Amino acid sequence: MGERVKRLRKGLLIAAGALVATQFAAAIGVTVADAVRKRREPLPGKFPRHVPIDVEAHGSELRLYTDGDTLYHDMLADIRSARSTIYFESYIWKDDLIGQEFKRELTAAAHRGVDVYVIYDRFANLVVPPPFKRFDPALRVLPFRLFNGRFLLAPRAWARDHRKILVVDESAGYVGGYNIGKSYADTWRDTHMRVEGPSLAELTNAFVDFWNYYKPKHQPRLPDPGAREWDANVTAVANLPHRLLFPVRGLYLDAIDRATRNIFITQAYFLPDEDMTTALLEAVERGVEVRILVPKLSNHVLADWVSRGSYDQLLAGGVHIHRYMDAMVHSKTMTVDGHWSTVGTTNVDRLSFTGNFEINLAIFDTGFAAAMEDVFANDLSNTDEVELERWRQRSRSRQIIERLLEPFSFVL
Repeated sequence: MGERVKRLRKGLLIAAGALVATQFAAAIGVTVADAVRKRREPLPGKFPRHVPIDVEAHGSELRLYTDGDTLYHDMLADIRSARSTIYFESYIWKDDLIGQEFKRELTAAAHRGVDVYVIYDRFANLVVPPPFKRFDPALRVLPFRLFNGRFLLAPRAWARDHRKILVVDESAGYVGGYNIGKSYADTWRDTHMRVEGPSLAELTNAFVDFWNYYKPKHQPRLPDPGAREWDANVTAVANLPHRLLFPVRGLYLDAIDRATRNIFITQAYFLPDEDMTTALLEAVERGVEVRILVPKLSNHVLADWVSRGSYDQLLAGGVHIHRYMDAMVHSKTMTVDGHWSTVGTTNVDRLSFTGNFEINLAIFDTGFAAAMEDVFANDLSNTDEVELERWRQRSRSRQIIERLLEPFSFVL
């Protein structure tokens, strides 16, 4: 009996090892195949553009961007006009024409007496040449460290600063999905917004709290502005791994649970957990129109494959899935019932929901929701809708690969 148990245990270990090896082989295989495809057939980056939309909401002026060139032009104009302070935070900051221009203008602002504070994520910029990450001493710079905890296995120790924030003179600010780089303006479809007025304090406070917690000892502490006006109609919701706070996931679930008419979601990487999937399906059951827009081909092919594992259940439950063509859609937005919207940095995946530093603005305003619906309708014109029967007819090999890659959802 003892020998039989040993043989059985050994057989199970060998089988488990073979399965894991096959899963990693599948992940490597799709990654290599995608790299070859990108070289042979790069995405053209052609898609229907939408001019910026200006909306007044609860005493604040909001501008919605879906075009990187226009966004960068306005951000740089605000930086050039700065007189007192600039708070600049970016997950990725490329060493290209756009990235160099931002660095040049931030440095020029510091030399004319503006207090310039800069945060970038060290891990996300490992591939950026080291000379670009050497800054003029006039700038106060925080490269967010690779490892930010005491315990190696603690999830918050590996949290990345995925946020994108710019605040100028505490009078104008920006937040959304755009990183800094030329390719994001040329070939990516993203969403960002500019804020003026009382709601800007939400972004200022988010930057200040992060800076004061992680700043190097030799850098000054920023005064905490607090909430100058407390308006629940426009609020910033931030994931803070160092405090084990991840409210953005709850923000999404709460809005979905309240929906009575429609839910429009645009996501770069859509890997819903069980609660999110259930909430969307229950919304459909009570008569809500649910549409999800994702890239047909994203810049992270493994996330694409893992995401497809949820399609069958969602489609069968009546959720509409649209895949964006010819460009990488990187937006992180949702609009519900023509009343409530969110724009920010948070993906619907485990890394964003329960891992990284993220920030979203939540706006309860019919005018802004109408603008978001206009953008969504414009984007839908550049998609193909996934139909359940056609989806189920995909090749058996693709279904097997999706099953093999499904466990990677826990690290994406």
